[in-house]
Amino acid sequence: MPYSKANPADTNLNSNTNNNPTDDPNIPKVKLTLAQAKFLPYVMAVALFMQILDATILNTALPRMAIALGESPLKMQWAVISYALTLAIFIPVSGFLADKFGTRKVFFSSIVIFSIGSLFCALSPTLNILVLSRLLQGIGGAMMTPVARLILFKSYPRNQLLTVMNFAVIPALIAPLIGPLVGGYIVEYASWPWIFLINIPMGILGLVLGVRYVPNLTERVSKFDWLGFGIFAAAAGLLTLAVEMISRPEDTVTGVSFIAVGLALLFAYVAHAKRHRAPLFPLSLFSVRTFKVGIVGNLFTRLGISGVPYLLPLLLQVAFHYTPSQAGWLLMPIAAGSMMVKPWVSRIIRTFSYRKVLLANTILVGILIILIGQFNAAMPWYYLAPVLFVMGGCNSLQFSAMNTITIGDLKGTQTSSGNSLMAVNQQLAMSFGLAFGAAVLVVFSDRLHLATTAAFTSTFWVMGILTILSGLYFLRLKTDDGQGMY
Repeated sequence: MPYSKANPADTNLNSNTNNNPTDDPNIPKVKLTLAQAKFLPYVMAVALFMQILDATILNTALPRMAIALGESPLKMQWAVISYALTLAIFIPVSGFLADKFGTRKVFFSSIVIFSIGSLFCALSPTLNILVLSRLLQGIGGAMMTPVARLILFKSYPRNQLLTVMNFAVIPALIAPLIGPLVGGYIVEYASWPWIFLINIPMGILGLVLGVRYVPNLTERVSKFDWLGFGIFAAAAGLLTLAVEMISRPEDTVTGVSFIAVGLALLFAYVAHAKRHRAPLFPLSLFSVRTFKVGIVGNLFTRLGISGVPYLLPLLLQVAFHYTPSQAGWLLMPIAAGSMMVKPWVSRIIRTFSYRKVLLANTILVGILIILIGQFNAAMPWYYLAPVLFVMGGCNSLQFSAMNTITIGDLKGTQTSSGNSLMAVNQQLAMSFGLAFGAAVLVVFSDRLHLATTAAFTSTFWVMGILTILSGLYFLRLKTDDGQGMY
């Protein structure tokens, strides 16, 4: 395809209609220099690697961080929840800001905010300050990867996009594999602040690549639904806080009140979306049956699954007294299983259909969660690793199937808003699931006074049963749903 030698910083989709003179999807919206075309995917690769490594490196480190901060290892969940919740809230704003102010400015700002947030995390003397720092870090993360992905979508023709995206997402496969291990070794042989300081040099690399290769793309934007955004953000925050609060006797009444207010805000958003000409998330999306099943099924299923990455390292280190590095090694089979299954996902779904795969696989994941709860400190690693490997493969199949069935039947402008809502739903489900898993553990350990290992076992039973029951929701799919996608 042709590329111009124009200065990428001067690229504007409004002022230069020649950038896309036809509606041919094989002609990109912007002309790239040869250097940009070659190296732009590296920019997204760095951003994605930073974000996923930060997420996976933290779980293994939490028990040692708790000791350093003077907190119980069983009460560190907000260091993770705060980040996931911030991503969920601010992801919808990222596209609007990129279109209005330009992808270059917003992308640079996101890396700077993420890096500053990482620095503040490293300097945090208490858990409360760490949580606030994670909120700042999450604002940067909410813009960083989505805007990088948006840049690629607008910069390459459709017939090259798959190749470009496959290269750019390689870090998404590598980071989960090495993240838990790196986190374990850092806290074992260095100190926990390096968990976050490692983001600084990667942020500098992202800025250097961005200065040279990121074009500044803008679009005409309609007025953003700030009222809908505010209602949605308040509802998400209150509901997540409520899940945590109801597990503590002194905060149960407040937690129930938060649930009531959060649900009222959700109903208020529905009323608002019906009146607004361009709501944050159009209600028309839910008229597409497969989208509705995919979104709701995604939410329910992740309530059980999302707590496992937080609970498992705690089980290994707090209950079984593994070192952080040993725990990191034992978490690697999960990422390895995920990688091994990826090439087979399409063939499995094509053979058995989305309905059968999601129903059977969700039940299998639930059984595997229960099996993890039966682990004990005397079991050798070669008994545990195969179960975790299968768990990783089933998770990969589950998420791929849920994501594709959710947006597969959307058409036209629905695709963009539906994809955004799906991304938000995933992060919300992760924060809800993590909060729920942590709350259940607190109930068993603090309120019912079970021994540590028994509390973990009971928690995994609850999470597994919840996952199995959530799989029944996929009975709403028809056998031929999604056939056009494979």
